[in-house]
Amino acid sequence: MLIFQVVPRLPPAIDGVGDYALNLARQLRQDFGIETHFLVGDPTCTGNPELEGFPISQVTERSANTLLSLLPSGKSTVLLHYVGYGYAQRGCPLWLVEELQRWRTASANHHLVTMFHELYASGLPWTSAFWLSPWQRNLVARLARLSDRAITSKQLYADILHKLSKSQHTHISAIPVFSNVGEPKNLLPLAKRQRRLVVFGGGNRRLRIYQHSLAVLSRTCKMLKIKEVVDIGAATGLTLSPVNGVPIVEMGQRPASVISTVLSNSLAGFLDYSPDFLAKSTIFAAYCAHGMLPVNTCCNTLPVDGVESEKHYWIPDEQATELQNIAEVQAIADNAYTWYQSHNLPVQAKIFADLLTDMP
Repeated sequence: MLIFQVVPRLPPAIDGVGDYALNLARQLRQDFGIETHFLVGDPTCTGNPELEGFPISQVTERSANTLLSLLPSGKSTVLLHYVGYGYAQRGCPLWLVEELQRWRTASANHHLVTMFHELYASGLPWTSAFWLSPWQRNLVARLARLSDRAITSKQLYADILHKLSKSQHTHISAIPVFSNVGEPKNLLPLAKRQRRLVVFGGGNRRLRIYQHSLAVLSRTCKMLKIKEVVDIGAATGLTLSPVNGVPIVEMGQRPASVISTVLSNSLAGFLDYSPDFLAKSTIFAAYCAHGMLPVNTCCNTLPVDGVESEKHYWIPDEQATELQNIAEVQAIADNAYTWYQSHNLPVQAKIFADLLTDMP
């Protein structure tokens, strides 16, 4: 079976959605013999016409008929990875929705499955996100009703999509994202790992940590007796000084295999992320998949998407000076790893395979 995956960008471009789609394509090929032809929605990206044996076609401009000319005319299935800002600067990719609508309604043999990585923005009244939110919401509603199947990463998103589709979809799967940098099988216990803490992710996320969360990072290093902080990702533009005497080693951008090796032998991974949205963080997923202790700067009072503070991630106690027993954080790391296994890459590939093949 051949499917067409529509993505904003693909590697070597730095794009979490592109990484997600490529990992999924690999697993669908390996486990189910489902091949992928990628359609890239960013005309500014430059790359090869194929990646790991997957053919790639690219729109030349974001306007009428550009995507339509690339979509197949015969019986076919398209998997759209939707994030509004990936296909339009203001997050309103009208061109994309209109062309998919024309393609979808042209034949009963055209099927659309949409993975909603994001829905629509919100913001303060004086921001562009606030004024554009209704337009973005309208496009999401159109896509939800246009899609034969829908899937997303948060239960809140699934509930919203159910309403926006006017109950067209009786069931919308809400599945937390998987790790984009591997899922090792043989993991060391925390006590046998290097006393290393990892700060991993996009430049803006890591910049926020160094600008706004140094006190928590410092306390974490002290309590866990961290000897080294490793910073992984594009340069933040900051000169990173030692944290509470602990040196920061800047690795920069590295291949997934190298990152996986570092994570597998590190005690903890640090985040500054809204606890209500950890299920859609590929960085949190990577920490969980590698059996690390996820450390976040803030907590939620109730479980969200199965994630619970002090059970699946740790927040250092402001009153404590050191960790009394590593067993208490090992239990959190184990819980995070177990939570992750219910939606790891092979599990998700099976869910997508069922959605893609179960068509009338």
